Amino acid sequence: MIPNSGKDREMRIARVFPRKTAQTPNDELVFLSEPPTFMLPEFDEVHVSCCFTYDKAKAEYLAYQWESTGKPVKLGGPAYGDYTKEFIAGRYLKHGCTITSVGCPNHCWFCSVPKRAGSLKELDIKDGWIIQDDNLLACSEGHIKAVCNMLKHQPHKAQFLGGLEAKLLKQWHIELLKSVKPDSMYFAYDTSDDYEPLVTAGKLLKEADITINTRIPCAYVLIGYPKDTTEAAEKRLYQTLEAGFIPFAMLYKDEQGNEDKTWRRFQRLWSRPAIIYARNKSYFQKG
Repeated sequence: MIPNSGKDREMRIARVFPRKTAQTPNDELVFLSEPPTFMLPEFDEVHVSCCFTYDKAKAEYLAYQWESTGKPVKLGGPAYGDYTKEFIAGRYLKHGCTITSVGCPNHCWFCSVPKRAGSLKELDIKDGWIIQDDNLLACSEGHIKAVCNMLKHQPHKAQFLGGLEAKLLKQWHIELLKSVKPDSMYFAYDTSDDYEPLVTAGKLLKEADITINTRIPCAYVLIGYPKDTTEAAEKRLYQTLEAGFIPFAMLYKDEQGNEDKTWRRFQRLWSRPAIIYARNKSYFQKG
């Protein structure tokens, strides 16, 4: 028997991405462009993974180019409504990231998650400390407790980068979150209905000594959507600070990826922690 041949070795998958993000994996089988002419490592098939709808044209171009390798090429990803029933660590997200559930029971007008992933589905829990779930707090109590138990055994502090839904936050959630000593937590303030739950969540987290001075919690704040104004957006961002959260402005884009340059400049002021701290020292000195 020849070792590492045929079915005796794990399939080697070249993963191709039309855009690099902070969570893109980094190994010899990850590519961001056409297949290189020289020194192409050995692989069995190609997966072109597209996250954003506005990158689909580039993803399809890359899929066509990689067909020249003679290997099977598969095109998919969230932009194509492709949500797997199993999360495979390290394949499409960098080492440390994990997804324990997909989908969301809400149907927010600006969010494509329910359309693509459907209602909430709990997955088998895989090791990782960077949680990327769509709506973790909507999961069952047993699932959330199992996730937090897994996080206690990771080599790094937990990062909850998916938007935690403030209106679902309960005292037992807070006790679990505090027990894993998170490095970051992100809630969300997307619509006016989110504000009062965010205020309540801020009070609960402050009582548990999870306060703004620890750099957590944070909150994504949607800006730049149709009929939004910079004055209204700035008001929401300051409301977020008042509620006890560090705001992180998320700029709305349509399916073609269009965005206003004026909004982009405004968003930069509210997406870089150093700038936020420098411009709003009084909020952080309150304690």
